[in-house]
This record gives sequence, C-alpha cells and structure tokens, in this order.
Amino acid sequence: MNKDYYNILGVNKNAPKEEIKKAFYKLAHKYHPDKKEGNEAKFKQVNEAYQTLSDDDKRAKYDQFGPTNMDGGHAGHQQGGFGGFDFSNFSGGFQDGSANFDFGNLNDIFSDFFTGGMGEGRKEARRGRDISTEVQISFSDSIFGINRKILITKTSNCLTCNGSGARAGSKVETCKHCNGQGKIRESKRTIFGNVASTKICDTCLGTGEVPKELCEKCKGKGVLRREEEISITIPAGIRDGEMIRMTGHGEAISKGTAGDLYIKINVAPHALFKREGNDLVMNLNLKLSDALLGTEYPIQTLDGEIKVTIPEGVTINEILRVRGKGVPVSKNKRGDLLIKLNIKLPSKISRTSRALIEELKKEGI
Repeated sequence: MNKDYYNILGVNKNAPKEEIKKAFYKLAHKYHPDKKEGNEAKFKQVNEAYQTLSDDDKRAKYDQFGPTNMDGGHAGHQQGGFGGFDFSNFSGGFQDGSANFDFGNLNDIFSDFFTGGMGEGRKEARRGRDISTEVQISFSDSIFGINRKILITKTSNCLTCNGSGARAGSKVETCKHCNGQGKIRESKRTIFGNVASTKICDTCLGTGEVPKELCEKCKGKGVLRREEEISITIPAGIRDGEMIRMTGHGEAISKGTAGDLYIKINVAPHALFKREGNDLVMNLNLKLSDALLGTEYPIQTLDGEIKVTIPEGVTINEILRVRGKGVPVSKNKRGDLLIKLNIKLPSKISRTSRALIEELKKEGI
C-alpha cells in the first residue's frame, strides 16, 4: 500500500508547514540512528515524508497521486510490490522437471518491467549517513543568535587525497572489474526467462576508473573517520529544542554526496526572564510606598540597563510593557518586554507607620 506521509509525521492533511516542521524535528531526533534507541528505517521514513510535505509542489502532487505516482503516471506499480502485492518473500526457486528457476526478488523483476529499465538499471546517487548532535547555548544567545564552532568525530573526506583515494601524483587506470563501464551486467533465470539487469560496479563505484596507487592515509577509500571542526550559525529567536539542518555536513561516502547534520539546540533557562512567543516576561517586586506614589526603577534587560517609570497607584500583578525589548521577529522588528509588578507588603509595621495607615483608612484609601 502507499505510504501515508501525514500518518508517518502524525499530522492531519490540512496541517500548516510550521506544524509539519515541528513534527519532523521531534521524530527525527527520536529515531536518529546515532541515538541509543534510534531506528534507521523509521528515520528514513520521517525524512522522506518531510521532504515531500515541506515542498508545496511535491505536496500537491502527493495529495493528488500518492507517494509512488507523483508524476501522474499509472497507479498499478506501487511501492512494496506490484498492484498492491508484495513479492519480496518469494525466493528460493522451484523445479519443473529439468529447469531450476530462481525467483530472486520479484519486486525487482516487476520494477524492471514497468519502469522501462529492464537490463539497464537505474543509477542512484550514493549518499552518506545523516548524523545528529546537540548544542547548549545561553538564553541571551538564543534571543540574539550566535556563531558557534563544534568538533565532531565522523566519516569525512580524506584530507591527504581530497577524497579521490589516490596517492599524490598517481595516475588512474581503467577498472578491470567492469572494463571501464562503471556498471556490471547480470543475468538471472526466472519464471519469465532470463532477466538482465545492471548495477554499479563495487570496485570503481561507477566511475570506470581506479587509481594505480592508493592513498596511504585512507587506503584508497577516499574517506576516513576523523575529528572535524564545523561552524554553526544559530539564528536569532531560536527556541529550546529546535533543530538546525546543515546540508552536506553529515558523514561522507566514497564517490558520493555527504549526508546532513542535524543539530538540536538546548537553551539554558534564565534567572530573570521567560519567553512567551516573541515577548520576554519578568517579575519586579515593588515596595508598597512605590506602588502608591510611583517611582523609577532601574531594570537590567538583555540589551543593558534601562529605567522604568512606575506610575502612581499600580495594582498587584499589573503588567508594564516596554516595546522593542523582546525577541527579534525580523531585521527591524522585535517583541516586547513585559514586566509583571508584585507589590511586597511588609510583614511588620512600626507604630508610626500604623498611625499613618490608620489616617489613610479614614480617608478611604
């Protein structure tokens, strides 16, 4: 059956892009293969679903044709089998007296028939693994953004041969395994007769050439595991738990494209401020006399110290708004700073104070 990308991400068909993005970040972090309880198969499903639903054109085609027929073609050839049937378990062959036929994987055979590629095969780009890591930043850095450098140990291109796998100055020669074709042709006997197919040569990885002398550092692989420094640009206004995707900064693979790096951002809590949307919220304790008579208070904001005017007669939990001191929304726009006023009542009062309060009471205050 067709994959239900909406069900994979746990969103409904009318979900906005932001909801789809949040669902993807959450599931990608949960299922990433590098995690102890990760699941590579589910991670790939989640990534595939997000790549389709986050693109308006792909999403429209998916909604119309489904995941395997987004080009509007015939709906008979479905993923996982032909016409909704999965033939992947039909293996081992059978005998009809004189002939011994190998079923192989009938999904591959039907794929050859109905994609017009029988005997030629399709060349798929090699791609390295996606990886993930976490970075902790301060509350202030999450508001204004910051550039960070991190060290990650991963499979990367060999610096000695720049990923070629060849020794410096070494010439290349034609791959003897595939005779320079980059592909290997195979033929299988099946219930339909001999079915020919091609696959990428494992020796030259589709290039048709191999170095005469191998790189001493990576032994001709072109990649090796090493520590690499990566610069990360963390945007202003990022939230705790959000993930940054860095294309091509995942694990490298010989003669292919590197995977992606996913970075989860953990924001440390602040002693004074909390975030509510694009606004920052803080508490301010006032003396009773200041609440009654009004005054000015120095406030230490993330931008530096400012003075806030407390008007006369403010009430408990009243909120003062300082515009433009919150979270950046765009280049020239920011949220506000909300100051929640807490009036601190004295636990003990002197005789003089009591007499004054009695006078105020007589006046109805």
